[in-house]
Amino acid sequence: MNLFDKLTSQFFLRLGLGAMFAYSGIDILLHPTAWTWALRGLPAFIQTQIDRIGPEMYLRGQGIAELAMAAAFLAWFLPRPLVRIAAFFAAVEMAAVLVFVGVDAVTFRDIGILGAALGVLFSRTFF
Repeated sequence: MNLFDKLTSQFFLRLGLGAMFAYSGIDILLHPTAWTWALRGLPAFIQTQIDRIGPEMYLRGQGIAELAMAAAFLAWFLPRPLVRIAAFFAAVEMAAVLVFVGVDAVTFRDIGILGAALGVLFSRTFF
């Protein structure tokens, strides 16, 4: 088996999702105040919880969660169920962004990420 046999769509989906979540997770941890714009339009019960712990603390938790998802996508040796769990949470996160944050200049990106996460979640092939 040569290198090109391993380059499946699953490889590129996981690589892209892993890189994206690593980038955003690190940036959220380093610059949480730059991400407070994303905490808009949330249901009152969610906003109340965020206000209770503080937006920056919530965003730091979000950054850690995104780094965990990145690790699951990039760690090729992990069992399939862990990768599927990460894909499920990635899809839920992107669906929530589309529903609660709404349409803006980067909605096209969120739709693509949602599609990639669903592709990994429902994929029958893993390497």
